[in-house]
Amino acid sequence: MAAPPPSTLSRPSAAASSSTGTTPNYTSALSAVTTLFFLWGFITCLNDILIPYLKAIFQLSYAQANLINLCFFGAYFLMSIPSGKLVARLGYKRGMLLGFVVAAIGAFLFYPAAAQRAYGLFLGALFVLASGITRLQVAANPYVAILGPPQSASSRLTLTQAFNSLGTTLAPLLGSALILSRLPKLDNAATAASIDISAVQLPYLIIGGMLLLISLILSRINLPVITHTADDDDLTGTHHESAWQYRHLMLGVVGIFAYVGAEVAIGSHIVSYLAQPTVMGLDPSAAGNKVAYYWGAAMVGRFAGAYLLNKFSPTKLLALNAIGAVVLVLISINTTGAVAMWSLLAVGLMNSLMYPTIFTLAVAGLGRHTEEGSGLLCTAIVGGALVPMLFGTIADHSGLRLALLLPVVCYLYVMWYGLRGSRRAVVATA
Repeated sequence: MAAPPPSTLSRPSAAASSSTGTTPNYTSALSAVTTLFFLWGFITCLNDILIPYLKAIFQLSYAQANLINLCFFGAYFLMSIPSGKLVARLGYKRGMLLGFVVAAIGAFLFYPAAAQRAYGLFLGALFVLASGITRLQVAANPYVAILGPPQSASSRLTLTQAFNSLGTTLAPLLGSALILSRLPKLDNAATAASIDISAVQLPYLIIGGMLLLISLILSRINLPVITHTADDDDLTGTHHESAWQYRHLMLGVVGIFAYVGAEVAIGSHIVSYLAQPTVMGLDPSAAGNKVAYYWGAAMVGRFAGAYLLNKFSPTKLLALNAIGAVVLVLISINTTGAVAMWSLLAVGLMNSLMYPTIFTLAVAGLGRHTEEGSGLLCTAIVGGALVPMLFGTIADHSGLRLALLLPVVCYLYVMWYGLRGSRRAVVATA
């Protein structure tokens, strides 16, 4: 399937202009937005370190520990559509600024949660933090997609997502050093009660401070203002009342759900998977360091993808990556030792192009419905909550190896979306 032509991605109805009326500086705008991609990648990946830490402290099952993902990614389900409407009213810049403030409040709430040693408070803090990041995602992703030539939208979003992956690569290394290194081997509940839970306080205080600092810097940068007219729709000239009428968008929503669910389910259980005697038998700190390879592979793939997506069809690259992910997971399931470990970690490379490619294919041609479409797509990030919960339930009853078949199903759908589901069509109206 050929790469989408320049006209398939929604463009501003009028030339974008900065708030000062001068010619927009896309480089400065993209640099500013790229900074937030890095930061929320760092924050999101800290969950992979937080899960085994809190699982040990509160003696949780896999399913109970995945309430962390449920609260974090559940915020996307509840807050994305309202955030899309808010961004449409406030604009991209103010929408991002509000997201920073809310996320900072959530990060600061980790301090009292640790002081009270209350799992419920941790989950509440995560929900507030994720609500802020949701607003950032809803505003920043379509902003990057439409800030420049449509034919390079997938490449542009992939490049910014590469810095998101840089954050997810560094987070496990720092998280293992600051958090998992203070987690002893647990023999009983008394040992769990003696763990220093304050290990999570300093990292999240620093994160909160960084969020506020970056929001202050962003507030002083003039970002180009993107507007759409009422007739800014697809090439057919048909005016649609809702983003829900676009078939390729709605199938893309399912694609985001499947991809994020698979990626998070694997990433959140790598520490436990590598600790199994039939795999590597690593202690939590050593296994936590290996998580960096999973996210680091995604980073490498995205930097490479920013080039490849300008040369090859995004739809075919998406399908190829999904097939690669399926093969690697199946290899890991059916092997032991280093082969099982490295084949699963290499799935991160296959994940690299999926989110930005699905997103840009899904928002193609939405015009004035772009913000609403972005909200719907970000709502699908709830896959990062629901799929890991189901994964954890399967792991509790049948083991981690069998649970890995769930991401395989998710990747098969992503492959289909790349080959067929992303084709432009509009849902017929009554």
